Amino acid sequence: MESVLQAFILIPFIGLLISLIISNKNEHLISGVAYSTAGIQLLTSASFIILWAVYGYPTLNIKEIELFNSKNYKFYIDFYFDPISAVYLIVGCIITFLVTIYSKTYMHREVGYKRFFNTILFFYLGYNLVILSGNLETLFIGWEILGISSFLLIAFYRERYLPVKNGVKVFSIYRLGDVGIILTMWASHHFWNENITFTQLSNDQLVYEHLLTHNFIGIFLSLMILISAAVKSAQLPFSFWLPRAMEGPTPSSAIFYGSLAVHLGVFLLLRTFPFWEHQIYIRILIGITGLITSIITTGIARVQSSIKSQIAYSSIAQIGIMFIEVAAGFETLALIHFAGNAFLRSYQLLVSPSVVTYLIREQFYNFNPRPLTFEDSLPKRIENTLYILSLKEWNLDNFMFRYLWKPFKMAGNKLKLINLSNTLIVLIPVYSIGLYLLFNQQIISKTPLTILPITFSIIGLLMILKSFSERRNVLLSWILVIMNHFWIALAIGFNEQFSFNQIELYLSGVTICGALGYFCLRRLKSLESNISLERFHGYCHKHPILSNLFLLACLGEAGFPISPTFIGEDVLFSHIHEDQVALAFLVSLSFILNGLAIIRIYSRVFLGTYTKSNNDIQYRAA
Repeated sequence: MESVLQAFILIPFIGLLISLIISNKNEHLISGVAYSTAGIQLLTSASFIILWAVYGYPTLNIKEIELFNSKNYKFYIDFYFDPISAVYLIVGCIITFLVTIYSKTYMHREVGYKRFFNTILFFYLGYNLVILSGNLETLFIGWEILGISSFLLIAFYRERYLPVKNGVKVFSIYRLGDVGIILTMWASHHFWNENITFTQLSNDQLVYEHLLTHNFIGIFLSLMILISAAVKSAQLPFSFWLPRAMEGPTPSSAIFYGSLAVHLGVFLLLRTFPFWEHQIYIRILIGITGLITSIITTGIARVQSSIKSQIAYSSIAQIGIMFIEVAAGFETLALIHFAGNAFLRSYQLLVSPSVVTYLIREQFYNFNPRPLTFEDSLPKRIENTLYILSLKEWNLDNFMFRYLWKPFKMAGNKLKLINLSNTLIVLIPVYSIGLYLLFNQQIISKTPLTILPITFSIIGLLMILKSFSERRNVLLSWILVIMNHFWIALAIGFNEQFSFNQIELYLSGVTICGALGYFCLRRLKSLESNISLERFHGYCHKHPILSNLFLLACLGEAGFPISPTFIGEDVLFSHIHEDQVALAFLVSLSFILNGLAIIRIYSRVFLGTYTKSNNDIQYRAA
């Protein structure tokens, strides 16, 4: 029975491969492959779940592929199936099947018709990897696929300024969740001293014994799980991204942000519940997070002028209640709540264009005064204050920009000495000295040897800060992204003695993808006079091949699971000791900004309107 789990991954993967080779003009075949793939998956899943129920709902686990193996670390694909997976699987199959059928007509004659269905199948592959994952490493592969497919769906109308801007904004928040999972894997490695599976996580005795001896790491591990879940499910203070994600086509909003992907934070909490259920403070924190989110987003939903935003904030409020249910231990209730909310929000989003038309007509012919609500019983000053705060969405967007991203941009703007000539003249010799010391550590005393990892990681962070804030020289920004990876590898190389094959694994993907990206930018620069980062250029319309190649280079450079960098990031993190919080923080911050700098380069150079428009807003910086 375990072998059937592989089919749930292979079916969407094969459908995606077939869809990629179909001509852009053959809409009937493109959509046919998409809903046939979803239909086959639905029939297979339903049959499997019935058979699984007949056998008494056994928990299934299968170790599939070992991608990397060293003395202290293993990276392998592991699949796991239990009632949680079953509910998420069947709900995902039904909604995906219905949405793909709906999209066949809705997306008719759209320029990106094929691109839309390819992205939907790509998302569906990532979704199945997450819900069937048997360990954190497998879950992280699907998690990353969901992140990039999210960006592609939001920025689907890539000739417009606002979808591209919001796509970058949502990706920036998703990046926090990605690094949260990386830190979860890092802490988990030190907590268990091995790659733990979700099967082992269900062993209460094993978890209890480790929590007694590693209490601090256990709390940190639970907090990282909570942050990742809150980011993915748009809980406070990250709630603002979900309405911005509605810039994509309505079907993608229904399948992605209304029903499936936005509930994966709840899935993460359900899957890791056996670990943190005995940490009462974590359960209280999760419950408080859900409660505050539900209260605030309910108020925001009531004052939205856009029906998509109303649905988005209403869904966030319901997910907040699911957080409370999971924290209280009502797992079955949370699963029922997930299924009901997912179907409801999908339906609401799919019919939202018709609802808008209906309400516009109704307000002229059947006007009814607004009925009294709870807010009307409050003092007028408090009512008006709550109304203004809800109307401004509690300034969550502005808060994140002002206190999270703006300081990094300001710090990067101060680094005026970092330019192409100084990078080549000063930093490369310094890096060469660092390599010499790395291979001759016996000549260094113990104290400097403990300082060098922090020193080199700070230099790497300065590189990516400059890249993140660079507005003119796109080649400098890309080179600094590559150098950031090299400095991180050097920093962790000093941290402890381990095989340099692991660093080579990490840097091999960085080098190949970095060279491909540099070639694309040099080629584009020879064809176009201006490729600065001061505005969106939209060169994907004129140079689609270069755009696709550079996107692949960006994915590999950011650690997406198409290059060895993906495995290398996790392997290198395993060599950061549990007491080296500063080093883990610096490397994590570098990975966050690295992904943002990369997606910023791609968006500014290749997305947006290509031909000049009379509307100046599209040239304003995001």
